[in-house]
Amino acid sequence: MSGGIVVRVRFHPPPAELRPYFTSFYLTEIDVPEGASAFDWLHPEWANLRMFQGSYPDSDIGGGAPLGGVQATFTGPTSTTVRFSVGTTRIWGIGFLPLGWARFVDAPAHVYADRLMDPRKERIFAAFRPLIEGLFGETADEAGELERIGAHFAARLPVELPDEERIVACHAALLDPDLATVADFAEAARLPAHTLERLCRRHFGFPPRLLLRRQRFMRSLAQYMLDPSLKWIGAIDGHYHDQAQFVRDFHRFMGMSPSQYVAAPHPVLSGVMRARLEAAGAAVQALHHPLLKHPADR
Repeated sequence: MSGGIVVRVRFHPPPAELRPYFTSFYLTEIDVPEGASAFDWLHPEWANLRMFQGSYPDSDIGGGAPLGGVQATFTGPTSTTVRFSVGTTRIWGIGFLPLGWARFVDAPAHVYADRLMDPRKERIFAAFRPLIEGLFGETADEAGELERIGAHFAARLPVELPDEERIVACHAALLDPDLATVADFAEAARLPAHTLERLCRRHFGFPPRLLLRRQRFMRSLAQYMLDPSLKWIGAIDGHYHDQAQFVRDFHRFMGMSPSQYVAAPHPVLSGVMRARLEAAGAAVQALHHPLLKHPADR
């Protein structure tokens, strides 16, 4: 609870046949005092579909044009923050892994990277409209809603993905904290540099160099958010040359300084990160391994 705001988060592993494609299906319930709003910043992450019952959020990505008053939002892969404010609401989120983008979105990821959209208006997301419009009933029904989400995506299987093995290899390599250069990345993925560049842009949304930089930043941010006692100097990734380089990356990815971020309340994201770590094995979506088993399976 923060300032009278109550946040409840539950993460659910997707059905077994869908786990290569999604990080999790998660329900966030936010209760705020009448007339107030919860305000927070989403971290850089893979693509997400979010559907709302109750208050609809006002959001913008990277300080761009705001989007508000819509029943659902779709964000492509992001390399910057999504700012949002929302009243009392229920939110179902669906986190797409890069392989999930390749399977369920028929478009190059880089075209939709760092974009916040209304999926009911974008032709490319037309297949999600039945889920958006049919997810919620008159009363909250978590089990039924979760079942409808799983059934929607299971009904769209199977299909052959020519790049599937290379996408998974690329993703697994990206998450190796020892990788420091694009050359290291290509070698770990066992791909020529030009193939790595093409795959990353098409299915991950960004070129390899930016992806590595984002991973380094997200490892640092997650470490700090989970244990603020470390201070920034104790949380920053070992691949940073110095704290000044980390501060530059903080401005690049979050649009503010580390001190500004710490000074702001995080009524939603602080709880979400801990719940994600416990339920899904990774504190933030960008660090979710494509071959990771959910704790519930262990």
